[in-house]
Amino acid sequence: MTTTARTTPAFAWVLIAAAGTFALTMGARQSMGLFVGTLNTSTGLGIASISLAFAFGQLWWGLTQPLAGIVADRIGAGRVLFAGVVLVAVGTALIPFMHSTWGLVLAIGVLAAGGAGMAGPSVLMAATTRLIAPERRGIATGIVNAGGSFGQFVFAPIAQGITAAAGWVAALQTLAALSLLALPAAWVLRGSSNAAAGAANTPREGTRAAIARALSDPSYRMLCAGFFVCGFHVAFIATHLPGVVAACQLPPDIGAWSLAVIGLFNIVGSFAMGWAVGRWRMKSLLSLVYAARAVAVLVFMLAPKTPAVMLAFAAAIGLTYLSTVPPTAGLVAKFFGPANMATLFGIVMLAHQIGGFLGAYMGGKAFEWTGSYDWMWYADIVLAIGAALVHLPIREARLAPRVAPA
Repeated sequence: MTTTARTTPAFAWVLIAAAGTFALTMGARQSMGLFVGTLNTSTGLGIASISLAFAFGQLWWGLTQPLAGIVADRIGAGRVLFAGVVLVAVGTALIPFMHSTWGLVLAIGVLAAGGAGMAGPSVLMAATTRLIAPERRGIATGIVNAGGSFGQFVFAPIAQGITAAAGWVAALQTLAALSLLALPAAWVLRGSSNAAAGAANTPREGTRAAIARALSDPSYRMLCAGFFVCGFHVAFIATHLPGVVAACQLPPDIGAWSLAVIGLFNIVGSFAMGWAVGRWRMKSLLSLVYAARAVAVLVFMLAPKTPAVMLAFAAAIGLTYLSTVPPTAGLVAKFFGPANMATLFGIVMLAHQIGGFLGAYMGGKAFEWTGSYDWMWYADIVLAIGAALVHLPIREARLAPRVAPA
C-alpha cells in the first residue's frame, strides 16, 4: 500500500483552522477601536495622531497581504501563519508601553497589523481554496470569513469587560495572549499552492507573469476598485464607531456592543454569501452589498441617535461588513485559478487597505476639523454607490442552469 507525503486534512479541520485563525487575529484587531479614547487620555497625543497609527496599520495590513501571499505560494502557508500570529501577540502586548505617535505606529501599525496581514485573508483563503474541493469552496470561504466576524463578536465585549474590571492594559495583554491560540492552525494549513500545482502536473505561471496578466484585466482592476471602497468603510467603522457613539452622548458600552453586533450579524451575512455565490453571479452580489451599505448609512444619518438605533445600524452594517470577501475571493479564483491565489488576492487586499488607511485616518481628521463624523458618513454613501456601479461591467461568465436531481 502506498501513501502520499501528506494527506489532505478533513474538510472540518481545514475550516476550524482557517476560521479559528481569522477569528483570533481579526477579533484582536477589530477590538482596537475601543482603546482610541483611552490611548488619547493616557498619551495626550490627540485623536488625529492616534488615528494615524491605526491608519498606518490598515495600510500595512494591506501591504503585507501580497507579500505574505507570494511567500505562502512558494514555501507554504504554515510558516507564514505561525510568524504572523506571533507578531500579532507581540504588537498587541507592546501597545501600553508606547507613549509617542511613532511608538504606537510600531506596535499597532507595524507589528500587530503586519502579523494580522500575514495570518490574514489572502493566505487563509488561498489555503482553504487549495485544500477544499471546488464545489465546496463557496460555502467554505463563507465559513472562514464568518470566523473573523465571530472573533469580533466575542472579543469586543471581552475587551470592554476586562477594561472595566482590571483596566485597559490588562485587556490588551489578554487579547495578546488569546491570539496565540491560533498557532496550531499553522500545522493544519501547511503546504503551498505552487507545490500542489506541481504535484498535480498543472502548468505553473510565474508570479510576475500572473500579476501582469491580472493587472491587465479590466475586471480585476474594477474588483480592486470596489474593494478599496470596502476597506474605507470597514476601517472607518472599526476605528471610529466607539467615537461616533461618544459623540452621540451614548454610554461607552454601546460602542463595544455595536462592534459585537457587527461581528454577530456579519456571521449571518458571511454564511448567506457563501451559500449565494454558487447560485448567483458574484459581481451582482457585490453590487447588491454595496448598495445596501449606502441605504443603511443614509437611514442612520436621518434617524435619531438612540441606543436602539445604534445597535440596529450595527446589525445592518454587519450583514454587509465582510460579506464582500467570499465573492471577491471567488472571482479571483474564477478568473485566474488557485495556483497564485494568495498573491493575486493579496493585491486585491492591498487595494482594500489603501482605502482602509484613508477611512481610519480621515475619520480622525474629519472629527478634528469639524467636531463630528458627518462628512465621513456622506463620503461613505457616495463611495458605496460608486462601488455598486463599478462591479456591474465586470465580465463574469453566467452560471450554468441548475438541473434538478432525478
